Amino acid sequence: MKEILREIGMIARALDSISNIEFKEFDLTKGQYLYLVRICENPGIIQEQLVDMIKVDRSTATRALQKLVMNDFIEKKEDLHNKKIKKLFPTEKGSMVYPFIKRENQHSDLMALDGFSEKEAEIAFALLQRIRKNVEKDWQAVKKGNKRNY
Repeated sequence: MKEILREIGMIARALDSISNIEFKEFDLTKGQYLYLVRICENPGIIQEQLVDMIKVDRSTATRALQKLVMNDFIEKKEDLHNKKIKKLFPTEKGSMVYPFIKRENQHSDLMALDGFSEKEAEIAFALLQRIRKNVEKDWQAVKKGNKRNY
């Protein structure tokens, strides 16, 4: 079997490295842009939803969100009905950076799919979604304390 996950990992790390370099001028580092994009696209999202969306552990998300709050990219607001729930919203600064991040993302998509026909791109997308859904099953189980059977 081909080492597909190794290839996916190399692609992800290369794109993450590029983004970290390009977003340094905004003081966005270590994947913080991923959180900002999801919050801009889903204003009022709560941390648990964000953790599930990005597929990170809670402590990693907590650290990234604290830095985003500290650097005035996002703000936390109490839920009107439940004071324990903190909803996440982009600040004006976060909203201003968002279009640049989206343009970088679109450029990366175009660059990655250079030479692909529209049909090939659709097939690649569908296959990657299937891979993600398969991996999510194990991620959910392990997150709940279960062990995988090798």
